[in-house]
Amino acid sequence: MDFEKIEQAYTYLLENVQIIQNDLATSFYDALIEQNGIYLDGQTSLEQVKKNNQALKRLALRKEEWLRTYQFLLMKAAQTEPLQANHQFTPDAVGHLMIFIIEQLFPAENVSLLELGSGMGILGASFLTSMNKKIDYLKKIDYLGIELDDLLIDLAASMAEVMDLQMGFVQGDAVRPQVLKESDIIVSDLPVGYYPDDQTASRYQVAAKNEHTYAHHLLMEQSLKYLRTGGYAIFLAPTDLLTSPQSDLLKSWLTDQAQLVAIISLPEDLFAQGAQLKSIFVLQKKTGEGVEPFVYPLTSLRDPEILMEFKENFQNWCQGHEI
Repeated sequence: MDFEKIEQAYTYLLENVQIIQNDLATSFYDALIEQNGIYLDGQTSLEQVKKNNQALKRLALRKEEWLRTYQFLLMKAAQTEPLQANHQFTPDAVGHLMIFIIEQLFPAENVSLLELGSGMGILGASFLTSMNKKIDYLKKIDYLGIELDDLLIDLAASMAEVMDLQMGFVQGDAVRPQVLKESDIIVSDLPVGYYPDDQTASRYQVAAKNEHTYAHHLLMEQSLKYLRTGGYAIFLAPTDLLTSPQSDLLKSWLTDQAQLVAIISLPEDLFAQGAQLKSIFVLQKKTGEGVEPFVYPLTSLRDPEILMEFKENFQNWCQGHEI
């Protein structure tokens, strides 16, 4: 990855977005969507934007360089136009950890991957750019993201087109039933909070009786309806998922319908001070005899030795359980 090129691309993109933002009197995010469209079709009366886009094309960024540039740009945007917590993109280190887990659990070349609450598409793009480094792997991943927010859908789709990533998106409430084929892998950085529609929630086994139900519980139950037998659902969720309020309802559903495959707690330094700690939870549809879950407290995502030890432990566990 060429960080000098990434820095140059960031400078060109930021200037273009700011020019468009001022010209259209719009938000940073809408201006970025507009910039992506101009980059692809070249249609604009803004001469400096044209000039910068020509320079961008001469850089010939690789997919992972485009992704890193967009990540830096979105972090810049968050300083002046912060998104709500559930719309912020998943940390890069967590995305790469999820990719490693997927590769160990599901080594098949042809993979269908569904992301619930796909947001700006950064997590999905991380999956595809990482797997693209393996021979022809990208062509064999069928990715679909579901997202409710139309701005985030437009942003994700426009960035994917610039990066030349084959990513499909559907706008909709992922808690409500969708007409979707079953997927091999389901991933979600679960939005945390209460789901406001009690009538819809009441159809679920995890539904609370006298209060709003947690949206992340509902999404976990709904996700398994889209998961093929033998597939895996991989969630980033609060570490206290199985001990928090309403957890008895979730555990009852887990006992009936799912197999808990792994819990990997993430290091505290990954999260802002006072933020809710999170872990990675891996589930399968219940098919018969379960396995003893892989439980691992990961103390650092920055220390190579700690990461290597985790990876060796997880690989040994997968081999020992013939996964």
